[in-house]
Amino acid sequence: MAVPKRKVSKARRDKRRSNVWKLEIPGFTKCPKCGEYNLSHRVCRNCKTYAGKDYSGAKVEEAQA
Repeated sequence: MAVPKRKVSKARRDKRRSNVWKLEIPGFTKCPKCGEYNLSHRVCRNCKTYAGKDYSGAKVEEAQA
């Protein structure tokens, strides 16, 4: 059975448990047009734009039909 060799101090324990050092959500960016968060390199779900181009036109309707 695993047993710790030394006592872990309160400061060391609490540093490990803190959320300060943890990274933010990776891969999310703000849409330059509407400001909503979405995954990088993908069409915005809210305003249907990517790289300054609008993708809410006929291509989406053809795929659904």
